[in-house]
Amino acid sequence: MSNRIEHLGVINAIKGNCIHVAISQSSACAECKVAGHCNASESKDKIIDIITDKANEYSIGESVKVSTTNGVGMMATIYAYVLPLVIMMAVLFIVKAITRSDGWAAMSALFSLLPYYLCVYILRNKISSQVYFEVEKINN
Repeated sequence: MSNRIEHLGVINAIKGNCIHVAISQSSACAECKVAGHCNASESKDKIIDIITDKANEYSIGESVKVSTTNGVGMMATIYAYVLPLVIMMAVLFIVKAITRSDGWAAMSALFSLLPYYLCVYILRNKISSQVYFEVEKINN
């Protein structure tokens, strides 16, 4: 079992030392032969920005493999899903206990994410040094 998360992608832009790679993120059934006739199939294109000192070695349209470790993937999941959920639920229960109002609790829970995402934005450089991707050429 590999301890890396890998996706194949195509470089669609290079700006300085930043490579923009388009990957196709598909569900398990998107590769199925009858997926075109099924509403359950789903495929989404994502753009990943990869900072590398070797950006000049790549070219637009080139196929590459984008990878990261499972630990980095888990950290990204925590930042994107777990922490916001914990904050929302904590605020929801605390405000509900204090005010006994479902409306105030719900609104407070939703607005509690504004400071969270503001902090994420302010700390984006620090977070991007922890949540990183690597790129390598595919040998055809």
